[in-house]
Amino acid sequence: MKIKYRVGKGNFRNIEEGFEREWLMGNGLGGFSNMSVTGNMARIHAGYLVASLNPPVDRIKILAKTDESVKLGDEVFDFSCQMYEKKDNTCGYKLLEAFEFDGVPTYYYRANDFRMTKSIALEYGSNTVAVCYKVRTGNESAWIKVTPLFSGRDNNLAYEKKEDVCLCSDVNGKILSVKNENDDRFVINTYVSDGEFVIRDDSKDSPVIIDDLKYSIDIRNGFDGTDYLYASYDIMVNVPKETTCSFYIICSADVIDDNGNVISNVASKDGFKIVEAVRKRALELEKGVKVQDEFAAKLALAADPFIVDRKSTGLKTILAGFPWFTDWGRDTMIALTGLTLCTGRIKDNEEILESFSKYEKDGLIPNMFPSYAKEEPIYNTVDASLWYFYAVYKYLEYTGKEENYEFIHDKIYGVLCSIIENYKKGTLFSIGMDEDGLIHAGSDYDQVTWMDVRVGEWVVTPRHGKPVEINALWYNALKVMEMLAKKYGDDDRQYGELACKVAESFNKKFWNEELNCLYDVVDENDDKIRPNQIWAVSLPFTMLDADKEKKVVNTVYEHLYTPYGLRSLSYRDDEYKAQYIGKLHDRDAAYHMGTTWAFPSGGFITAYLKVNNYSKEAVEDADNMCKAFFDHMNDGCLGGIAEVFDGTTPCTGNGCYSQAWSVGEILRAYVEDVALHLQEAEKC
Repeated sequence: MKIKYRVGKGNFRNIEEGFEREWLMGNGLGGFSNMSVTGNMARIHAGYLVASLNPPVDRIKILAKTDESVKLGDEVFDFSCQMYEKKDNTCGYKLLEAFEFDGVPTYYYRANDFRMTKSIALEYGSNTVAVCYKVRTGNESAWIKVTPLFSGRDNNLAYEKKEDVCLCSDVNGKILSVKNENDDRFVINTYVSDGEFVIRDDSKDSPVIIDDLKYSIDIRNGFDGTDYLYASYDIMVNVPKETTCSFYIICSADVIDDNGNVISNVASKDGFKIVEAVRKRALELEKGVKVQDEFAAKLALAADPFIVDRKSTGLKTILAGFPWFTDWGRDTMIALTGLTLCTGRIKDNEEILESFSKYEKDGLIPNMFPSYAKEEPIYNTVDASLWYFYAVYKYLEYTGKEENYEFIHDKIYGVLCSIIENYKKGTLFSIGMDEDGLIHAGSDYDQVTWMDVRVGEWVVTPRHGKPVEINALWYNALKVMEMLAKKYGDDDRQYGELACKVAESFNKKFWNEELNCLYDVVDENDDKIRPNQIWAVSLPFTMLDADKEKKVVNTVYEHLYTPYGLRSLSYRDDEYKAQYIGKLHDRDAAYHMGTTWAFPSGGFITAYLKVNNYSKEAVEDADNMCKAFFDHMNDGCLGGIAEVFDGTTPCTGNGCYSQAWSVGEILRAYVEDVALHLQEAEKC
């Protein structure tokens, strides 16, 4: 099937409505392309080409976008769309008839009897974008003006003042070259297949700097700065009347080597072939998913931008979320099954497992890789290493051939042994095993679970001690090791005996009889009702009896469930925060104190079906839980699933507009737990 999102004028009646829907493409390197469906930039991160100079990091915003206008006789029609703080907005959305996204975003414009479509496509495996135009004129000839708007800055840092824009340009035939005088790593080369570059009248004496940009989504989240773009040349194309034609722009971030040389092949590329290749790739991704229906196909397409190269290992990795996250250990291991195994990308799965194995240190898998290649990984996480066992188990569950066990033995098993031994004897960040067999972690200002916000010296969600999901994961890890040790002829009894001890201690210490659920942290018992307990039911190896598992799921359902995820704290708690909005301090205060998170829905759906014995009614319920995200994928970032939502009345996505573990866990739960049982029910 061919997946296509279509957005009509009813979705952008005014400029404010238009920026709420966005699209996203990735290039497999960590670079990406993102914009609203009306062409209005609502974020400092939005752009047609955000390049990764050192995959998947060192991301630079290269080409912000292109603005277009057409002159028909004496009339000029402006297709550009942008909100400004003080200047008049440009309202090209009024001439936009429709927008479509099928892996390639396409804008459909009309002015009188003149028609133009604009498609944008990233070349996979390259920091290159193609902007392709198809034009049909009517009774009058047309002068089309295309203005490339360049940025050339760190993608996370908007320019604070006009003087910060240190770009310069020159034209050589059909190639415009733009350099950043303060960054000698790259040059921006732009090729046009038709027309010519014409210096803008207002830039002959000094560069034209576009200012006063209004980034509405960022403003909603507390951003109070500004930004600037560089535009020194227009591209002018003349089209005779009653003519159909096409042309394209190719823009690349070309690396400057140590000798100051640049190799650019923008002039040799065909923009429409890049578009065709992206669409073909989208169809192949849809075919790879294990369940062939529209929802699964859309999720498979949404999964692709997260899977990227890591130059330091020469292998694949997973970006945690767009537009700002790099690769995080915890997020990767949670998202991995859905993003790769459910989509048939077994080789990518193996590379990602191996990639993270190369960075194991003192039993810890990196919490995160920084945004810049020169910086070292950060290891402040207790759960990334334990989720690694889960990811290994799922890999073997989906593959299970002797050669797959050999891969784990040769590449991964030694790392798993190191993790277990270091957790038993104790390692960094107060992570270690107590006499009762349970794992404790965190102290002082160290936040090492996924609820890890700290504002200065304020630890918002202090979970120091023995967190519930960490010990559920610890038991699961021991059972996985028991299985692997037996397979490889090692001493499996040590892991099995310790797992029994952990199960006994867990049941004794974590069960909260009064609330019919699990304490969030022991030994100083924290009885806040949080989603972390759901993994004590949903993981492959668990410790609770069926009655307790059922009670945990029911309690989570009552207090935490929303259509777009699980609240991070019960709405009945005195400290509950209903909204995730405002400046960073305000958002951090709510981040794990009520904010709805999409990714725990995967664990909840798995647990819900398990405790209800996969009954017909339960499967139908779970299908509806998944399909709630089907609606969300037509809103916000088309095809993506956001990181977080408000706790009360969640509807608008926030945080990252598309998050790896959100997409991965919904995809996994749907493919593993819902679609399969729906098919079985239909057969009956």
